Amino acid sequence: MLRRHFWRYATFSEVAELYASRMLRMLAINISAAFMSVFLYQNHYSIQFIAGYWAMYYFLKIFMSFPAAKYAALFGPKHGILLSNLLYIPSMIIFAFVPQFGIVAICITGLLQGMSATMYDLCHLIDFSKVKSVEHAGKEIAYMNIVEKVATGLSPLVGGVLAFVAGPQATMWAAALLFTVASVPLFKTGEPTTTHQKIDFRGFPWRLVWRSLVAEAAVGFDVVASGTVWALLVAVAILGVDSNNEVYAQLGALLSVVVLAALAASYAYGSLIDKKRGGELLRITVIANALVHTSRPFVNTPAIVAGVNVANEVATTGYAMAFTRGMFDTADLSGHRIAYLGYIEVVANIGAALAGLVFFLCVTYLGDIHGMKMFFFAAAAVALVVATPKFHLYRK
Repeated sequence: MLRRHFWRYATFSEVAELYASRMLRMLAINISAAFMSVFLYQNHYSIQFIAGYWAMYYFLKIFMSFPAAKYAALFGPKHGILLSNLLYIPSMIIFAFVPQFGIVAICITGLLQGMSATMYDLCHLIDFSKVKSVEHAGKEIAYMNIVEKVATGLSPLVGGVLAFVAGPQATMWAAALLFTVASVPLFKTGEPTTTHQKIDFRGFPWRLVWRSLVAEAAVGFDVVASGTVWALLVAVAILGVDSNNEVYAQLGALLSVVVLAALAASYAYGSLIDKKRGGELLRITVIANALVHTSRPFVNTPAIVAGVNVANEVATTGYAMAFTRGMFDTADLSGHRIAYLGYIEVVANIGAALAGLVFFLCVTYLGDIHGMKMFFFAAAAVALVVATPKFHLYRK
């Protein structure tokens, strides 16, 4: 049984459904997510406004985290994932009408998208954290990471070409359709975990988890830096945003060059984690990620952008997989799985909101291009915090 990687509660068919749903969801998100800020900029919203929007978006998600945890405890994480997918459908449809309805469409999109993302991130962690085989958990994480990277690697190119040919609104419609399809695998079986649970915070092991919570805030900061801010800097300062939508195809291609590196890195890192080298992997790749951030302000050609994207993917894949394995082990040891992962979601959004705030302050006081470039020096410093948790799993 150990060699077959049984999950604690899930059957193999349920694992396959989680994989399928995850891939379809990542396709749906990444076919349009990388272009949302560019779409706003193309519709004459300032970079300062965009920065403020993302800061408020993640700030509101902080308060959505524990209601999402209570929903998962009551109805189960699978129902939470299903609800999340259904919430994302109207958010993408409404966002396509930003040129017509302006700030109203932006606010409704942010609310629905925030609820969906918070619910999904938490429920996916709860479901996937129940890997039974300690010896092969790294490989299981690698498989899920490979599924994710195939989707995130190919979808920006598909979305970029679609936006170039049919307009950026077409990517929003396509994303809504994919979210509908992503919900289908979840209808096939019942909830694999115990439902109608109550989250109990009594006796919560703060001494065990506090370092990982601080580090997770840095992870949230890094996600905004590597995604939202970097895509906007590349589009505005290197590719140029114009009315013919060519920037979407170019940006999609640059984001998609990472897929082969991500696949190779995922499998290699999974083996290292299972060989008890996860602590070293975490520290080395965190340093590499910080160095990538310090290089971003000096990038000035699409070819170098592609190289930086590959380097970033190799680094972030390493720290994300090692950190996730340590986090899952901590969830097991804590005896408060849902509560701990709920706190993880809270602090990740705190870190992302702080990134949005720093982004806003940089462009406000330093100008658009210079402010975005200076932001990455702050991101490099914050990224180093990801290496600070002393996970019990990695102690020698």
